Amino acid sequence: MNDHLERLNPEQREAVESLDGPLLVLAGAGTGKTRVLTTRFAHILMSNRAFPSQVLAVTFTNKAAREMRERVGAILGRPAEGLWLGTFHALCARMLRRHAEYVGLSSSFTILDTDDQLRLLKQVMELHRIDPKRWPPPGMMGAIQRWKDRGLTPDRVTPAEDTDFGGGKARQVYADYQARLRDLNAADFGDLMLHIVEILRTRPDVLAQYHRTFRFILVDEYQDTNTIQYLWLRLLAQKAPGEPQNICCVGDDDQSIYSWRGAEVENILRFEKDFPGARIVRLESNYRSTAPILAAAAGLIAHNEGRLGKTLRPGRNDASGEKLLVLGVWDSDEEARAVGERIEQLHRERHPLSEMAILVRAGFQTRAFEERLITLGIPYRVIGGVRFYERAEIRDAMAYMRIMHQPADDLAFERIVNTPRRGVGDAAMQMLHTTARTHRIPLAAATLQLLAEGSLKGRVREGLGQLMACLARGREALARGGEGPIHVAVVETLLDESGYTEMWKKDKSAEAPGRLDNLKELVRALADFETLGGFLEHVSLVMENEEQAGTDRVNLMTLHGAKGLEFDTVFLPGWEEGVFPSQRSLDEGGNKALEEERRLAYVGITRARKRAILSHAANRRIYANWQSSIPSRFLDEIPAEHVEQAGTASLAREQLRSAPPVFGGQFPLMAKRPRVVEAWEQPGRPPRENALPVGTRVFHQKFGYGTVTGGEDNKLDVEFEKAGFKRVLDSYVEPAGARS
Repeated sequence: MNDHLERLNPEQREAVESLDGPLLVLAGAGTGKTRVLTTRFAHILMSNRAFPSQVLAVTFTNKAAREMRERVGAILGRPAEGLWLGTFHALCARMLRRHAEYVGLSSSFTILDTDDQLRLLKQVMELHRIDPKRWPPPGMMGAIQRWKDRGLTPDRVTPAEDTDFGGGKARQVYADYQARLRDLNAADFGDLMLHIVEILRTRPDVLAQYHRTFRFILVDEYQDTNTIQYLWLRLLAQKAPGEPQNICCVGDDDQSIYSWRGAEVENILRFEKDFPGARIVRLESNYRSTAPILAAAAGLIAHNEGRLGKTLRPGRNDASGEKLLVLGVWDSDEEARAVGERIEQLHRERHPLSEMAILVRAGFQTRAFEERLITLGIPYRVIGGVRFYERAEIRDAMAYMRIMHQPADDLAFERIVNTPRRGVGDAAMQMLHTTARTHRIPLAAATLQLLAEGSLKGRVREGLGQLMACLARGREALARGGEGPIHVAVVETLLDESGYTEMWKKDKSAEAPGRLDNLKELVRALADFETLGGFLEHVSLVMENEEQAGTDRVNLMTLHGAKGLEFDTVFLPGWEEGVFPSQRSLDEGGNKALEEERRLAYVGITRARKRAILSHAANRRIYANWQSSIPSRFLDEIPAEHVEQAGTASLAREQLRSAPPVFGGQFPLMAKRPRVVEAWEQPGRPPRENALPVGTRVFHQKFGYGTVTGGEDNKLDVEFEKAGFKRVLDSYVEPAGARS
């Protein structure tokens, strides 16, 4: 009977056999968390402490649930049947089917998908006369789902919890949206947990029934739970005095990296307060990484204050291994070359490409590495996302560039004609296609013809008129040319004036900031080419590099996507202030966000089995601007005895150590940002003869009237009456007097 226990180390065995009372298992990276959880599950059944239906086991993914079911069955020697095993939402849906009448639903309720949720929400917003252009429905849905993740029904949303989104109507929209869901006998994904928590809160008889049913509760990845998940677990586990509270939560407070999707690290930190007398077992024997990697990771994470504390040690008593290599390079292009060269070198030494990974902090960083790997002919795959030039926002922006460069590109025109929305419906598109076929002209030319004839009316006429004028001004600026990479400024202006950039700025989804970063990286890439045509040709060639299924490939992904994975060699680029830790995180989250960024760094290092190679660039070009970069504070927090320095800019960190105290390894939380030098800056260039002086009142086709406040070269800083401050090309404005 005890064969399943023989494979466990003493810490793991203690976690498995401690069946009575609340238990928190702090499982460090690579310490056998899954083995402990599944073995404990099987041990409960094999020791006859409970029937399968009396154990509630909760995971975060269906994949983890399937794996647990298979492992438990393997230990038992038979299929594990009748289990309450699954994800939070799957288990809550199962409960809700039994008790749906308590929240105004029947047991046959429908679970709406994302498209249906948005369609229903749009109907409710229309009733409240909320402008979807100013307050996009996905943003409103995001606000509602955040309330649901915090366990707030419409009547529980206090003024302090309220939001200004929707002009102060969001709370009422939420209430009416929930009422419409009840009328349709439907629930959205967030309702599955919200409704069952509300039932358990208000129906003591239902709660008592589940207290009797579940003798043991097992929870995986407890550090990633949000508020509503925490409330559900606490309600089920906190029984009356004298009754056993056999809840076992397995997690790692040092790997809590998902606050942006609602995870609360405080849930695991207050476990002992929620369950007095709880036992804590620390799994600290790591069977994945070498001693130097573990020591470096431990030294880094020790700088976090909000943690329960543990120290990883090699599980195989092996003190050997390579130190962490920190590469200092001049810029991001050299960084990509250095990583590519080391991949080639390792591959020549018979190191499989599939055992190498490049882990970046932000998605926009992948572009340079993708292009370098393509140049070297090294196959790769992007995990947890799509390739840079295949992302929706990049394809949209490329379509804007293509139609400006080649007006006959109908495919590009169709992609952007109603992105962002310009009121172009099926009828308008049919009119455009009919005109184009009749006169054998491109869609863009057909649009100009219909605009000239006055055949297009209302919002469609206004939207397409602005789009065509914007494209025409861009072509004119490109044709006129000028010193420096004028096409960079033209494309930046095109994305701004077309409303495309503004569309993503207004989007309140969690993905929107990353999409904006990707657009900035795209504009940055333009500066590497002399012309827009040259860049478009380059991208076409890059897109031809099809992924070869089944081949040995380098893995490329974000640090968030790498959690739970492991590789022999891990490359960690971009360890600079403002990139990692992310400046946005510091600006918006303060010290709490800094600690999460440090946990993310810890996760990155502990993905490596044999070697970890970190890099930082002295200069990085962001949005076509050169930015002098400061090495990440995290590099200074890694114990020096576990680090080896190399690279063309390897002195940067040592120079940093000898800098004045403000930068002497202890960075201020809101560190002063480095000076930015514009890529197209031309020092000493004389002003243009027809330059518009400061104070000139000007007119812009999209932004209206404004006053020149400054400028340089062929760019003007203008304070517009309605649009606020903008930097525009001088060819896009005219003196206001010229219009009178």
